[in-house]
Amino acid sequence: MAPTAKFWDRMANRYSKSPVADEVSYQKKLQTTQDHFHPDMEILELGCGTGSTAITHAPFVKHIRAVDISSKMLTIAQDKVDKAGIDNITFEHSTIEDLNVADQSIDVVLAMSVLHLLEDKEAAIAKAHSMLKPGGLFITSTACLAESMGWFKPILAVGKFFGLLPLVKFITVQDLTNSLINAGFQIDHSWQPGKGKSVFIVAKKAG
Repeated sequence: MAPTAKFWDRMANRYSKSPVADEVSYQKKLQTTQDHFHPDMEILELGCGTGSTAITHAPFVKHIRAVDISSKMLTIAQDKVDKAGIDNITFEHSTIEDLNVADQSIDVVLAMSVLHLLEDKEAAIAKAHSMLKPGGLFITSTACLAESMGWFKPILAVGKFFGLLPLVKFITVQDLTNSLINAGFQIDHSWQPGKGKSVFIVAKKAG
């Protein structure tokens, strides 16, 4: 098991009980996302965690394939779905790199609070672009820590070395925007609720 997966397995129970840090912004992102949904859509969520976002979106789409590297997170997510009687979410234990999805088969790819936790966000964005149908959407909320918490970088490096903290990349909003454009997306919507807050982007695959 990769070190990052081990970290999130250890955090799963605590994570599932933690309140959303900015509930107002979270609800706005959910609503904006749902404004783009249709009942016949196939959705892929990368880094689904304990399934809260997928469960919220499930009534508005045909099917959600929700993926995470943490098996313990997925166990919690599956239990929540079973108790709620939701039948259109499929959870899958996989890295983004190992994920097998046919090209041009997905309507919307969600990557909420995950791109800054990847070693190679460009590869993930390029893979999402390939998965999406022409005109499909890549929707992401990403912490751009280089603009507000650069001082924390050496602390994270030490924490990661000892297995106490996960991999975290320090990126800027402009860097993220450029990565999306370079991959072939156009930015339809970009919103950052405040300094140091995650940036929310809706990007469209041309075609």
